[in-house]
Amino acid sequence: MALPLPTSPCWQKLANGGLATLRTDNIATQMLSKRMERSSAPVSQKAAEIHEYYAKWERSLAHEIAQFS
Repeated sequence: MALPLPTSPCWQKLANGGLATLRTDNIATQMLSKRMERSSAPVSQKAAEIHEYYAKWERSLAHEIAQFS
């Protein structure tokens, strides 16, 4: 599955707490989720950071990316 475009609404959903609902064993993703949960940054900034993370690790996080839909 291809990574959704940065303008896709899925990134906003993930930034608004959806990241915590993903099923993952990946420690880095779990840490990102906790950091986003505690962050006071605007949703758009969180969404951009989440997209950057998945763009960088797309190959190893295909199982998580498949859950975005």
